[in-house]
Amino acid sequence: MEEQIEDIAGQNSGWRGSAEIWLNAAYDALLETGVDGVKIQPLAKRLNLSRTSFYWFFKDRKELLGALLDLWREKNTGNLIKQTEAYAETVSEAMLNIIDCWLMPDLFDSRLEFAVRSWSMQSDDVRAEIEKADQQRLDALAKLFIHFGQEERMADVRARAIYLVQIGYISMKANEDLAVRMARIPGYVETFCGQAPTQSELNRFYARHNFAP
Repeated sequence: MEEQIEDIAGQNSGWRGSAEIWLNAAYDALLETGVDGVKIQPLAKRLNLSRTSFYWFFKDRKELLGALLDLWREKNTGNLIKQTEAYAETVSEAMLNIIDCWLMPDLFDSRLEFAVRSWSMQSDDVRAEIEKADQQRLDALAKLFIHFGQEERMADVRARAIYLVQIGYISMKANEDLAVRMARIPGYVETFCGQAPTQSELNRFYARHNFAP
């Protein structure tokens, strides 16, 4: 009965939300409670909308989950690959472009990454998507190193070093003070690429993160 009342109220108001609003609510639920929390009725209650209004924008729950995966692919894999292709005069500057991803949620959403990797433990299809994304990201990182003169074997090793370290940060939900992490970044860059960043490269990096060392 309560569900019927909510549906009638939604119909009378004429407001059904939008695909973006439903997707944002699904995103929040995925981060808060995992994929099991991404269900139509709880999302409708969260949004104070009728359950039936969901179907104006998505065929079913499966399509909504697919949209969440699309968001993850575009934001995390897409932006990471773009950062490997960003302009850099040196390999150390290129590394700082990559590290931008780990510090800027608009480029790489670590909470979403954790949630999707957790989801993959319940779904073979999502696990396959994770494996595909991992390979695409590693290939892009290796290509960056090859561009700066690394031979293929070492390019692969360096790509794995930087990527697996960050996935470890995400998996551990490491909560590192920004100043502490920034102090470690020159050492990380040198470790990952074999070349320390110059002070001018670091100054530009700090500036785009509004950080004063």
